[in-house]
Amino acid sequence: MKKLILVAIFIVSTNFIKAQPIQWLSFSEAIELNKKEPRNIIIDVYTDWCGWCKIMDKQTFSNPKIQKIINKDFYAVKLNAEMNDTVVFQGKTFVNENKNGSRSPHNLAIALLQGKMSYPNIVFMNKKNQLLGALPGFKKTNDMEAILDYINKEIYKENKDLGKYIDEFKTKTQK
Repeated sequence: MKKLILVAIFIVSTNFIKAQPIQWLSFSEAIELNKKEPRNIIIDVYTDWCGWCKIMDKQTFSNPKIQKIINKDFYAVKLNAEMNDTVVFQGKTFVNENKNGSRSPHNLAIALLQGKMSYPNIVFMNKKNQLLGALPGFKKTNDMEAILDYINKEIYKENKDLGKYIDEFKTKTQK
């Protein structure tokens, strides 16, 4: 009987510890929240047809450690690079100029990716809504954890190479 009670307590307690799915926001929602409580912003730029985007959702963004870090320290945005919504940011209106066209990129995606259109692509903005940069391609969980740490701790201000930081971070955390 005692074992059954201990197992039940363990199951209930692990459900409370379990990370919550990432609280994805629209771009406009993240910018508004950032005015009240500043945080860095992570933007997952994807398309509906992108296979690697779907794999990154299933593997990287569904990892409890990644979910916990993002929910705690960032505003997370899912941005469909081919959306038809109108977005106003810093006094400029962004639209998809070819809404009926196949695979037509939205002007906001073009601006955030600086015209280098590839998916998936992770864009970071600082607490002042300034673009820090974009990281194209699929990111493994360990790499993403290091990248989030690099951004959150503002290591980029030290001009430290991101690739070297990822390698050092993985070595440090695997000990």
